[in-house]
Amino acid sequence: QVQLVESGGGLVQAGGSLKLSCAASGSIISINAMGWYRQAPGKQRELVATITSGGSTNYADSVKGRFTISRDNGKNTVCLQMNSLKPEDTAVYCCNAEVQIRRTWPSWGAYWGQGTQVTVSS
Repeated sequence: QVQLVESGGGLVQAGGSLKLSCAASGSIISINAMGWYRQAPGKQRELVATITSGGSTNYADSVKGRFTISRDNGKNTVCLQMNSLKPEDTAVYCCNAEVQIRRTWPSWGAYWGQGTQVTVSS
């Protein structure tokens, strides 16, 4: 099975920085896109950033210029560097990955981590 584990969340003051990491492990043949999502209390889950296997990135407008997504294909890891944090960034952050798990159909599946809490104080 495939497992995604996030780390790096915590409590930080407004204007501070945090770096989140997510490592995928298990029966992985390859990984296409990876991404970060977040969900705040009372709000719907929203896309934060995505990155393809080739390194193309996409960001939510609310985090552009402040967050940077990156990945290490050799380690099956995706990171999210978060700078200039704001109280409205407070949420549970989850990583996801589109994973090829076998060479016969169906070969791809979507997997999610358990989430890590990010709290930004004013």
